[in-house]
Amino acid sequence: MTETTPESLDTADILRILELLPHRYPFLLVDKIVEMRGDDSCIGIKNVTFNEPQFNGHFPGRPVMPGVMLIEGMAQTAGALCVASKLGKARPKVVYFMTIDNAKFRKPVVPGDVVEYHLKKIKQRANMWWFHGDAKVDGKVVCEADVSAMLVTD
Repeated sequence: MTETTPESLDTADILRILELLPHRYPFLLVDKIVEMRGDDSCIGIKNVTFNEPQFNGHFPGRPVMPGVMLIEGMAQTAGALCVASKLGKARPKVVYFMTIDNAKFRKPVVPGDVVEYHLKKIKQRANMWWFHGDAKVDGKVVCEADVSAMLVTD
């Protein structure tokens, strides 16, 4: 592996995600993470199902996943990547979601869709991380945003 090739952390199944993130049902919004490449990029997967609680009210007769939940899913995917990349070092006690910029919603996400959260690191400085995220369904961007997180170790 060359210096320019990021270390591959491979994947994280749901059990690993539960170790990396404090979120639990109904607010854990990523089911697995694939193609984790160091702390540079990853793809998180969310299987959208009709029995999720938000669809009781958003919207009756026309269930649509709230856009804010897509953004949160991106942030959780990025947060899990950050924590996983710190293995063997001081493990963060908490990951704070700090900013959302340039958010755009392109198409509704509905039950039955499989959302892929594509996250790419923009930069990292000290305990702050910035990512660009694209949420895709069937290869088409349904939502995009720039998000940042802060890892707190003490």
